Amino acid sequence: MTRLLKSFLSAEHGATAVEYGLLAALISVGMLVGLGAFSDTLENTFMMLSEKIDPTK
Repeated sequence: MTRLLKSFLSAEHGATAVEYGLLAALISVGMLVGLGAFSDTLENTFMMLSEKIDPTK
């Protein structure tokens, strides 16, 4: 029983997969937050440009 418990505690196969999953989730959240903040600025820039280019005004 002790040998089984030691082998269970020293196994790292699942831990690596969990670490990669957490890393991917963290990167995804960071990208979503960054792109969310950037999209407002980008939208305002395109709106300003379209108002300046619009020949009907």
